[in-house]
Amino acid sequence: MPKLKTLLVHTDPEVRAALREILAEVHFIQVLGEAATAFEALEMLEAIPYGVFFVGTELTGDASGIEMAQMLAGRKNKPALVFISDSENQAYAAFELGATDYLLWPPAPGRMARTMDRLQTFKSKFREVPPPAAYPDDQDADPGHDELTVKLPLPEDEQDSFLAALKSAWDQTANRRPEIEKLAVTQDGRTILIPYDQIIFVEAFEDYSYVHTANQKFLSSYRLKNLEDRLEPHRFFRVHRKYLVNLDMVTEIASMPGSNFMLRTAGRTRIELPISRRRIAELKKIIGL
Repeated sequence: MPKLKTLLVHTDPEVRAALREILAEVHFIQVLGEAATAFEALEMLEAIPYGVFFVGTELTGDASGIEMAQMLAGRKNKPALVFISDSENQAYAAFELGATDYLLWPPAPGRMARTMDRLQTFKSKFREVPPPAAYPDDQDADPGHDELTVKLPLPEDEQDSFLAALKSAWDQTANRRPEIEKLAVTQDGRTILIPYDQIIFVEAFEDYSYVHTANQKFLSSYRLKNLEDRLEPHRFFRVHRKYLVNLDMVTEIASMPGSNFMLRTAGRTRIELPISRRRIAELKKIIGL
């Protein structure tokens, strides 16, 4: 019988050990790994299609269990989340993010059985992404044999024109792609579209990034490099390895001791960001200094 692959995400090894002991008795659960931080868990999820995370609300590292749930909110195939906590303070936020359960630790007698009932219901709906399979016609074929490979009997002198036609068709398709000058981020289970001109700056955060507006910051699943490629044509500039700035929001550039520079951005609260030395020359050209 297929089992739900389970990851234990908690800072306390004693809690993880206790969970292992409890879950070893559950016939439809298979514990496959442990993690102490949110980012360890997300990396493991890339390799293993976990069905359940038992996750502490407070984790070591830069992201809490609740923030990890926000990162997972946009995934199509995401694991069930059973939060472990010593207080009820974050229960509302957890269930708003689609938690399957929220366990006060250590659980009261009989309480874990209710969690298992909820996971049984989740299991009946959960479908793992199947591994790639060969096409039916290829199943009996020798993998090293190429007799079934589709070949185009194209004369050599026509290959260049054929490839050029393919490239042209691809370019036209790419040009038809609609572009919207808004960035989609997931927050509290909702997808929010942030207009580019409302973004003040973007801050690198491991494999993710924080998008800062005048009133709020949003955790984005994009790397800073991805956002640099996307936003640079819209007057954004990488001033530092950690920061990408909307130049329309810059109000002041100041010299600092040691030949360093600092820029200030607009907003309710002025924010000072460093400028790396190798970036300052290019920035001066852009602003005409």
